[in-house]
Amino acid sequence: MQQPQPSNLVFWYSLRRIVLRWLISSLAIFAAVWLVPGITFSGPGWQLGVVAAILGLLNSLLRPLLFLFALPLILLTLGLFMLVINAALLALASLVADQLGIAFVVDGFGAAIFGGLIISVVSMILNLLVGEQSFYIRVQRSTDREP
Repeated sequence: MQQPQPSNLVFWYSLRRIVLRWLISSLAIFAAVWLVPGITFSGPGWQLGVVAAILGLLNSLLRPLLFLFALPLILLTLGLFMLVINAALLALASLVADQLGIAFVVDGFGAAIFGGLIISVVSMILNLLVGEQSFYIRVQRSTDREP
């Protein structure tokens, strides 16, 4: 039997990681739709996955630029301005989804802020449960013992 090549392992690990993050984002968006009154979605479930892909693309393309331009405000508010950036990206994802014919609506800035907060918290919890983050525990014992 042929041994898998390391490049194939890296490819499959990367693909698994991307699909897992996409599923977690889809569940987090579903939680926001369920919990936030100003966020609505109607349509087949696979379209929620498209919304998650749109939000992921916007986060990867626009978030670094927005973070760079808003860095003084982020520092001044001790990071709370990131909620505004999350809300803006969620509202932009709603506009893009509307252009694609997907009925995902974020109604107002307050709903966008609360929805962004819900999506962030649910994503963080699910990522911790899935175990994508690496934790290293170091135990160091001293040889000097006093009686």
